[in-house]
Amino acid sequence: MSAISTKGRMHFMVFTESFTAEVMCRFLDRLAGHFGHKVHLVVDGHSAHRSKKVCDWLAAHPDGVELHFLPPCAPELNPDELVNADLKHSLPKQHRARDQAELAAETRRFFHRRQRQPHIVRGYFGGPHVRYVLDENPISF
Repeated sequence: MSAISTKGRMHFMVFTESFTAEVMCRFLDRLAGHFGHKVHLVVDGHSAHRSKKVCDWLAAHPDGVELHFLPPCAPELNPDELVNADLKHSLPKQHRARDQAELAAETRRFFHRRQRQPHIVRGYFGGPHVRYVLDENPISF
């Protein structure tokens, strides 16, 4: 999972278990720990994002992270979906990962590479459906 900013920053966490509220809270802990100000995070309607555990985490960290929910069935509004598509296209075509550990390592390599390419990260906000982020950007990390 990743969080990207219009300034070209990217934060990520690779996990091998199913995406649950516990995984989301771990990501929120890591994300909030990087900043001295509130992070505004745009998320989809996944049940983990709306879970009681995540709501409790947010209530306990009111100055850490604020979630903003996209409308249902609107993945085109989520710039992070472009990150996911980029990741899938960048995975080696000739050498497919043989197991979960190899796939996780390839995924980490992709994210580390993108962290050093802020111009590409900023480009995820260039699509016509995600330009709203540039117009209504409260605070970008």
